[in-house]
Amino acid sequence: MDEDAGVQLSLLGGFVARERSPDPHSGVVLAAQLPVARVLIESSLPHLDRIFDYSVPAELDAEATPGVRVKVRFSGQDLNGFLAERVATSDTPKLTPLSKVLSAVAVLTPEVLALARAVAERCAGSVSDVLRVAIPPRVAKLDKEYLEARSGLPAGAAPEAPASPGPSLLAGYQNGAAFLSHLAAGGSPRGVLNALQGFGPASWHHQLAQAMAHCHASGRGAIAVVPDQRDLLLLEAAAADVLPAGSFVRLTAEDGPSIRYANFLRVLSGEVRVVLGTRSAAYAPIADPGLFCLWDDGDDNHVERRAPYQHSRDVLLLRAEAQGAAMLLAAHSRSPEAQRLLNSGWAQPIHPERSVARSLTARVISTADSYESALDPLARIARLPERAWSTAKEALTRGPVLVQVARTGYAPSLACQRCREIARCPACSGPLMQSMHGSGMEPLTACRWCGTPETDFHCSTCGGHELRRVVVGATRTAEELGKAFPQFPVISSSGEHVKASIPDKPAVVVATVGAEPLAPSGYAAALLLDGDAQLRRESLRAEEGTLRRWFNAAALVRPAQDGGVVVVTADESAAVAALVRWDPAGYAEREFALRAELGLPPAVRIASITGSQSAVAGFVAALDLPDSVRTVGPAPLGLDEDYRTLLFFPFGQARQVTARLRSLKAANAAKKLPGVQVRCDGLDVL
Repeated sequence: MDEDAGVQLSLLGGFVARERSPDPHSGVVLAAQLPVARVLIESSLPHLDRIFDYSVPAELDAEATPGVRVKVRFSGQDLNGFLAERVATSDTPKLTPLSKVLSAVAVLTPEVLALARAVAERCAGSVSDVLRVAIPPRVAKLDKEYLEARSGLPAGAAPEAPASPGPSLLAGYQNGAAFLSHLAAGGSPRGVLNALQGFGPASWHHQLAQAMAHCHASGRGAIAVVPDQRDLLLLEAAAADVLPAGSFVRLTAEDGPSIRYANFLRVLSGEVRVVLGTRSAAYAPIADPGLFCLWDDGDDNHVERRAPYQHSRDVLLLRAEAQGAAMLLAAHSRSPEAQRLLNSGWAQPIHPERSVARSLTARVISTADSYESALDPLARIARLPERAWSTAKEALTRGPVLVQVARTGYAPSLACQRCREIARCPACSGPLMQSMHGSGMEPLTACRWCGTPETDFHCSTCGGHELRRVVVGATRTAEELGKAFPQFPVISSSGEHVKASIPDKPAVVVATVGAEPLAPSGYAAALLLDGDAQLRRESLRAEEGTLRRWFNAAALVRPAQDGGVVVVTADESAAVAALVRWDPAGYAEREFALRAELGLPPAVRIASITGSQSAVAGFVAALDLPDSVRTVGPAPLGLDEDYRTLLFFPFGQARQVTARLRSLKAANAAKKLPGVQVRCDGLDVL
């Protein structure tokens, strides 16, 4: 195979061999029809991100169908891959035969392969890395059972029972009725939904389930992608109310390899056409897709943690465009990316009329406004102002109270009491923190990085010996509120102990952002603490992300007509004003206009190139970019030795720029030059 591999790799250098059929003197009897298999090898190496030709032995002819998993010999190694297609001839003079067909189940459909290629092109990544997410790991026993079951089935799948969507949950929403009716009639509308409630029969999960039921009633399939397991359980319960039993499955790694792969095979067979899940569900091979839904596209959990770092929103947008399906982006807030789709006319807004919003949302009070400041002059510096304390005290007589905090732990950040410098570990210079190791024990001061205990603090700046808490975590907050309200239980939801729901009983619920449990009848009140700490984060998306988390928490509170109150403790800002007015659309319009004026994403696209200083400089110099591409850097990344250069480029030239990034990565990898990390549209690079 070494010789054959060298022949195939020579194509990378531009030396294309003349077209020849598979070698008739190789000693292997080849398939009579279409004897060439085009294989996509599973490899993260950029220069192997291409199709390689292999011959098909006659004994593998029946099993070697497009989409199956195969094993091939490449450069002296046995590698796995996917058979993309069968053809009659090849440009490669000598072909190595396929070693083995791992399974006769065609897990890679042409539509998913085309989607993986589109995602790889958009993200300047490799198709193999995308397919690693799209297709779950094989479970051999399930493959065997699947093939046996399929061989005994009659031609044609049994028709599914029709869905029962029920009364419209988008009544009072602009374009809501038109979206559902168009969907039920077999159309492909595209909408951006601003949902109002996170609990009850009119919640976001019931709205998404109803949209999927309308699509199912039209005879088409649907996919809904959510950020995490808690949201998935809510959506699954809502779908069970409007979709026939057995008509949908969920795809998530949380279920384990066997259950996940079994559900994947059910979708692949066409047995079910509605899929609920997390990131990987965006690639589910459903038959005749009619609707793609995405909940809360601003959540970081939608971003794949491995290369090419694709976002679920981009995957579903590419798929909806390619397959002519409907698209529904839904959230309590509105991301600038969703606003860009609205501004371009690609999608239409589905937002509530003002009267509907007033009737379904809580009253929002800012402790920074002039009226509250006059009543309580210390409100701006107090972590729990008088208004927040009195609101919690009154609301606890009617139901649970949510307290949202920024950080987990006891005291995750400490500083010198005298000079206010951040307290550092003498061993590794990491930040000091305090944590609790058991009830009734004093907090332990230790390094957050290396864990070394600190029993005799000495400030290197001023020589002080006393510490102060810069940030108070969820554990410390729960302890303080437990003392303030001793007659009520205190429930903590943070870190590794996140609760999905809590009873409809008076209680103080302390939760970190994103870990707020669901109260079946809604919270009587919510206190949004540490707002200024969240807004001060050094990130382009700090204010946008903080507002999104505020809306998500406020949507769990009962309407104002039922006594629901939300108190936000932060200085005046555009985000606070948008929350008080409950105006996510207005904030998104303003934010996107500012980004467009400054030439920042998502008004333009961005790519980050990270590596050693010389590698980054050489990579950028070799790109030969158009003049319209703005380059910033290279700049050092903190204490690391890595450097980063940012590329800003318009959407009209995105295909050209990403193609150049991909080809240069492959060329450098083939030459064994120092590698760089390339990320497109990263949420954390600015």
